[in-house]
Parts: sequence; C-alpha cells; structure tokens
Amino acid sequence: MRDQLIVVCGAGGFIGGHLVASFLSQGHTRVRAVDIKPFNEWFQIFPQVDNKQLDLCSKDNCFEALEGAVYVYNLAADMGGMGFIESNKALCMLSVLINTHALLAAEEYGVKKFFYSSSACVYAADKQDAYDVAPLKESDAYPAMPEDGYGWEKLFSERMCRHFREDFGIEVRVARYHNVYGANGTYEGGREKAPAAICRKVIHAKLTGQKEIEIWGDGQQTRSFMYIDDCLKGTEMIMDSDITEPINLGSNELVSINQLVDIVEKIAGTKLRRRYNLSAPKGVNGRNSDNTLIKQLLDWEPRTSLEDGMEKTYKWIYDQIASRGGTTT
Repeated sequence: MRDQLIVVCGAGGFIGGHLVASFLSQGHTRVRAVDIKPFNEWFQIFPQVDNKQLDLCSKDNCFEALEGAVYVYNLAADMGGMGFIESNKALCMLSVLINTHALLAAEEYGVKKFFYSSSACVYAADKQDAYDVAPLKESDAYPAMPEDGYGWEKLFSERMCRHFREDFGIEVRVARYHNVYGANGTYEGGREKAPAAICRKVIHAKLTGQKEIEIWGDGQQTRSFMYIDDCLKGTEMIMDSDITEPINLGSNELVSINQLVDIVEKIAGTKLRRRYNLSAPKGVNGRNSDNTLIKQLLDWEPRTSLEDGMEKTYKWIYDQIASRGGTTT
C-alpha cells in the first residue's frame, strides 16, 4: 500500500502540508502534492514528492493532478478565517469547481478512495445562536441554513460526494473539520483564524511594548479548537473506515474568545487591555462539536489539550515574527 499513489489537493496549505508530511513519515513512497500557490508560498514542501502548481478549479488540471491516483485527499479551497469568508462569498463558492472536477477525475480514473474536507460551517445558523451552545450533531446540518457562501459550498460538495458514491460507486469519506490550528499555517494577511490571529496580536504587543490588543466581537463568542496532530489522526482513521456519511472531526472543549486570549496571555507571560471591535466579523455566537458518533464508531477523541496545542502554535508564530525583527502585516 505504501507504494500506491496518494494525491493531496491543497498540499501547499496548512492541513494539506501536514498531511503530506505525515504520509512521508509513515514511509509512503508515492505522494503527489498539488496547490494553486507558487511553490515559495507553500507552508511545507518536500523535494521527494511530486509537487505540482495547478489551479484545480480547471477540469483539465484536476485530471492532470489525479492521473494514476489510488487515494485522493481533497483539502483544496479558497478560504480563510471569518474575516475572509464573510467578505469573499463568491470566491468561496467557486471552490465547488474544485471538488466537482476532482470527483469527475476520480470517477474516470477509478480512484479507490476519495476524502473530502468539509467544515462545521455547514451547520444550521439557528442552532448556533447561544454562547453556551449545544454541541452540533451531524444531523443538525438539516434543514439547511449554513454559513453564507463558504458553508453552502461545503454542504453542496458534501451532497456531490454522496451522489458520486451512490451513482458511480466511488468510496467517498467526508469529515466536518472544526477549527483546526497549529504551526505551519496562516497567521497574518487576512485569512488567519482566531488561534493564530490572537497569537500574532499578543506577540506583536509583547515585542513592541504595546499594552492593548483588538478583539473581534465582544469576546464572549464560543468555539472549540482542534490541534493539527489530532486532525491528522482523525482524518486517516475516517479515510480507512467504512463511514460513508459526513462525520464531525473536532474538539468538544468549548471556550470563549476571551478564554482563548487568557490562554495566550499566560503562555506569553503578559496581560493586555482588550479593545473590542463590535463591527468586525465574528461569525455565529457559539459552535461546538458533538463527538458522540466518531467516539462510538472509531474510538477517536482529541488528545492534545488546548493549552498544550496553543503553546506549540504560539512558539512557532513567535519564531516566525521574531526572525524578521518583530514586524507583522
């Protein structure tokens, strides 16, 4: 099996780069990494891998990327944190082309298994109004009312995966990721998510002597955050399983953004004033993962505490910023 071709779409991104690294560490000898970004913008790149820079919105490029593939992991999407997806709904929707063309190529080439990375943004907005939100079960995606733009694309692509499985027999696996974080990912520029953004802000304040940071929203909004190592383990377990319906992959440790800031301040050894920007994008009031199903079917649960994962993430981001003299964009 280790000499069968694995294709990772979105390999220049955060999760995709870690996934390629994981396959190499396990001894897989045939891995193809594909991303739209120039190679110098990939978070991780490995010379022993078949690296391709391709825009997978193109059908021809998808067919080139998947030729000869036995296993496909589709993590490619035009996405980012809440600041990006609330302002770029059309761009997020266009990612539907990637998964559609990748599924067509998978069907044409007889791919053995196809993994699609969906998102907790598929869940109905009316189930996420409260800060003390009930954990979201897989069935809570319907009746459909997902995050506008990005969430609709993810939900539609889930359905596309389902119908390709039913109509063409493709073995498709779908995970709904809940806020993955860790090193070797976006931490500035507008696409970063809350854990990385807060680390960056605290680090910048510490290095420049500032005493205040900006928090988007009122700080009471709640989320759960899953460390990258737990995400990789869960992804591979889902791919290896017989689970054909979308399944949650996330932490069920609910924390507020204020609590997340507390954790980062403790790691940094500092205490800062918080200026709340109530007009900034903040998403739903609360979101948490119900892990009943994945625990029952795969005995998977996250093993990395938020404090430990954030400490590793903070150290990596600190080193990136410090290495260029403490400046951020």
